[in-house]
Amino acid sequence: QLQLVESGGGLVQAGGSLRLSCAASGLTLTFSNYAIGWFRQAPGKERELAAAISRTGAYTYYADSVKGRFFISRDNDKGTTYLRMNTLNPEDTAVYYCAAAFRPSVDSVYFETNEANDWGQGTQVTVSS
Repeated sequence: QLQLVESGGGLVQAGGSLRLSCAASGLTLTFSNYAIGWFRQAPGKERELAAAISRTGAYTYYADSVKGRFFISRDNDKGTTYLRMNTLNPEDTAVYYCAAAFRPSVDSVYFETNEANDWGQGTQVTVSS
């Protein structure tokens, strides 16, 4: 089991940028066996996958709403995943959660909320207009 801790959230003006980090502890030697996703949940809405990255980082997924603005990366040696968010707008306001899904396949990227094995506690991102 991985313990995931997010950081980097906060309040930013529209058009600004933030970088979120997700640090894994616990079974860090097997961190590279997990696809990692950044989910987000806005008030009154379902949790959605914003971006995900495969075990080696070779493959990525982005929701249409963030494509071209958000960029996900990972450092398996450090057991850390990053989400760079550019050109933020108020619709990006949400709690952002890091999640890990054990994946035997190295090119598997996308996963649903019920497929995640571990979750972080979430970090709030608020974008003011």
